[in-house]
Order: sequence, then C-alpha cells, then structure tokens
Amino acid sequence: MQNLSPQIIKYQEGLSAEDKAICNLLTQTICQHLPEAENKLWHGHPVWFLEGNPIVGYSKEKKGLRLMFWSGADFEDETLIPGPKFKDASIFYQTIQEISLDDLKRWLLKAKDIQWDYKNIVKRKGVLVRLK
Repeated sequence: MQNLSPQIIKYQEGLSAEDKAICNLLTQTICQHLPEAENKLWHGHPVWFLEGNPIVGYSKEKKGLRLMFWSGADFEDETLIPGPKFKDASIFYQTIQEISLDDLKRWLLKAKDIQWDYKNIVKRKGVLVRLK
C-alpha cells in the first residue's frame, strides 16, 4: 500500500492472523478511497486524517476489531453504533467475512462529506463544530 505509515505496518504485525487479515482489508480499502488522507498511529491506533482532522481508524478491542468513523453518528446508518460522547460511530468485526465492502465504501464517501472539527476540539473547550 502506497504511503502507509511504518507504525501502522508494525501495529498490524503484532496482531493475530484473523485480525491482521481484517486490518489489511480495511487499510487497503481506506487508502484506496481516501488517497489524500494522512495515516499514522494516533493514541496507539491506526487513524486517517483529512487536513489534520481524524476521519477513520481502527483498534483491537475485547469485542473484536473496532472500525470507527469520527463523524459516523451523522451517517444515518443503523449498522454503525454511535459513541457515547461525540459524533463518532463504530462497527466491530471478528472475522473478515463480516466486512461488507459496499458498506465500507459508502461510509468512506460519507466520511469525506460529513466532518466535525475534532482537530480544534481542545481549543474550543470540547465544543464540536461541523466542517461539512
């Protein structure tokens, strides 16, 4: 994958075979549909940013591999579970077969079009402002 952060590659190397397969598919699809996004390890997890604003990322958790969209609560999609505090929403995967590429591609398009300004949340004392 072009321009993939070495830290993300290292993160994936430490996972089980199933989790690695899930991460590889997610990474490949995210990079394909968000080629302009910067990717890096952020708070210990792979995250993609547009103009410094976090858009999508994933992490290994007890319930499975969590794919999170920072503005996903506004995607109007029942498949994504809204977070408790901000505008994020997530889905958990335990096997690669659970991933719907059609859903993932749709969410990535929405992630470009629907963005909240997480980059400046500290400056705004926890207040989120819609960018798009």
